[in-house]
Amino acid sequence: MKTEIHPKYYPAAKVKCACGKTFTTGSTKPEIEVEICYNCHPFYTGKENLIDTAGKVERFRARRAKAAAVKKVVKKTRVKKATKSAKK
Repeated sequence: MKTEIHPKYYPAAKVKCACGKTFTTGSTKPEIEVEICYNCHPFYTGKENLIDTAGKVERFRARRAKAAAVKKVVKKTRVKKATKSAKK
């Protein structure tokens, strides 16, 4: 391993969260400030908001039914004109 190329390691680095919680961990910085931690994260606290997925299928089916009800426009195919050499 090469010497003097690695940053200094702090085994007791202090982490400060925006919610006020502080804890220690190992890092290359002596102090770390974070916006969210395990104390205030919704996944860990159990206060996460569940997205309502029940209505998505009904909305999709309603859009498909609306699209099927609209009269479809049929494009007319172009007929190529006969060239003068083909007429002879």
